[in-house]
Amino acid sequence: MAYWQGKIALITGGSAGLGKALGKALAGSGASVMLAAREGEKLQQAVSELTDAGLVASGFTADVTRRHEVDALIAATIEEFGQLDCLINNVGRSTRGKALETSADEFRELLEVNFLSVVNCTQAAADHLCRAKGHLVNIGSLASKSVSRYLGAYPPSKFAVAAYTQQLRYELGPEGVHVMLVCPGPIARADAGSRYDEQVADLSDVARQPGGGVKVKGIDADKLAVRVLSACQKRQLELIVPARARWLFAISQLWPSLGDRIIHRMSS
Repeated sequence: MAYWQGKIALITGGSAGLGKALGKALAGSGASVMLAAREGEKLQQAVSELTDAGLVASGFTADVTRRHEVDALIAATIEEFGQLDCLINNVGRSTRGKALETSADEFRELLEVNFLSVVNCTQAAADHLCRAKGHLVNIGSLASKSVSRYLGAYPPSKFAVAAYTQQLRYELGPEGVHVMLVCPGPIARADAGSRYDEQVADLSDVARQPGGGVKVKGIDADKLAVRVLSACQKRQLELIVPARARWLFAISQLWPSLGDRIIHRMSS
């Protein structure tokens, strides 16, 4: 994609999964990328994979739930590359559990990671994005639009991302910044069926499955990354994967009882 040649992109949660795939796709398309993550060793490995392939990449270790670390991250990006054309807020974590059994502290912790990290990074980068008339991409989830069972504090944190992104469209759009929400289903990963074992011991077996048991196929991170860049280049406002989920979202808004029945059927 010649569009990305010479552009500067910052990706949080860039050491693994979708973040790593986005870094690979952007750098492979000619962008210079700054990857940010908390785990320095994994981050350096991700950066090395790009630079060893002759691509332009750097890394910065930061916990984006802490504003002072985010400020340092943005400053380092500008110091190294001179500008910022694209910010992808990709940091996120999912959980399992019943809403009534999820403590306020657990809700607070997930809101810090999934939502307030987006607030921190967006506020710190906004002026640079306005100068570049660039792109702000927030990675939400299908759970940003609809809820299935056993997802604990995850959907509220992702609904917040969706609402915030819409607000930002109104505030940053007039400044020339493209703001996009990405709502993917579960990303395919080797431990998809076991990563929640400790959290779901007292729940139905379907709780351990991707999406809390909703029957959706795991999405390939590399293929999703290509779709994100394409949608970004077209300045789409939303990217929902799989696209058929739009029908469920519309039904749930217009006819909530039918939407609930569909979700129960999909996760039974």
